[in-house]
Amino acid sequence: MQQEVVGDPRGLRILDLGCGSGAKAVHWAHHGAAEVTGVDISGQFVPDPPGNVRLISGDLSDPGAIDQVRDRVYDRILFLQSLSYSTDQVHTLRCARDLLAPQGRIIVQRSHPVRFAVERAEANGTSLGEEYYSADPYQYASGWNPKVTLTRSTQTIADMLNAFAAAGLHIERAVEPQLTPEDRHRYPHKQRWLNKHLGVILFVLQAV
Repeated sequence: MQQEVVGDPRGLRILDLGCGSGAKAVHWAHHGAAEVTGVDISGQFVPDPPGNVRLISGDLSDPGAIDQVRDRVYDRILFLQSLSYSTDQVHTLRCARDLLAPQGRIIVQRSHPVRFAVERAEANGTSLGEEYYSADPYQYASGWNPKVTLTRSTQTIADMLNAFAAAGLHIERAVEPQLTPEDRHRYPHKQRWLNKHLGVILFVLQAV
């Protein structure tokens, strides 16, 4: 689904903010992107990326303050499960908007807010509504290292939409991916999880 939302990467200049190891940045390069810049605060990247991939240790909260980023423009700016780590999402989105090339797009993928509401309601013995509207940060063990605890801000759908508007962005498209009928049959455990937690939601954003 990410590939479909990003579009044909051939010839594109892509900025992946919160890129993790940089594996996805390498993926875009292998599929024809002209250049890919990945930024992640961890600084733990895949070795020997292609020559048109730059992987930079930095904070996605203020992309315009990163030397290797600020003087460039990009056709796609990606926040794939990363925007919630920003210390000020509106500021981060405004900075990203200023880095867009004409006709460029910002892609935001987030866990569906209902997911964390369900998990917190079960853990706290509360209701879905109480946890959906709770403003408290949500902490949980990472899937890749049980010793690492992640903290995410929790937002309602309205919070997300209002942040986009405040940053001078409008939604071109929103997608809530579902498994294909074949994959539902092949991976019933994944479908059970999606039935309960609703998966992710993606937004394609343009500058107003």
